Amino acid sequence: MEVADQDRQLRSELAALFQYMQRVRTEIAAIHKPADEEHNFEKMSDQLDAIVAATENATNNIMATVETNEGLLQQLKDGLDDSAKLELIDQVSANNMGLFEFCSFQDITGQRVTKVVRSLTYVEDKVNALIDAWGKAELENVDVQGLDKTDDEKLLNGPQHEGEGISQAEIDALFD
Repeated sequence: MEVADQDRQLRSELAALFQYMQRVRTEIAAIHKPADEEHNFEKMSDQLDAIVAATENATNNIMATVETNEGLLQQLKDGLDDSAKLELIDQVSANNMGLFEFCSFQDITGQRVTKVVRSLTYVEDKVNALIDAWGKAELENVDVQGLDKTDDEKLLNGPQHEGEGISQAEIDALFD
């Protein structure tokens, strides 16, 4: 290969590498300064934590309701001699036990989401190391486009932490 050909190939490879590094820099800048606060890592972890808390709360409420219903079913049973009705009550009670089993999914999903949060935190640490390496001031100068939310993304706001978002009373007022 001639020196001129090697020179052209080297320049071409350097240009390609430079373009790639510019793209990486733009992507890191996009992570560093998202279009809105919901696209940063900390907010993502908070959202996942809110999901775990909401499902745990819902599960606890379901289980408490089932326990209350079990007590009511026992009161019904105590005053009945009708074997057909007693059999129905036993079927409802068996269904309640099924509900308890179905609610056990919350613990499993909570563990899985916790693993995702750990992975997200790991990626966040690595991205922050890249941001530090590039320099935050340098990344502020990078033009980041195309980060606006889609119409569908603008509608996605839940579950919310306590005191955030629309209250149940405000939602109920919408339907009145």
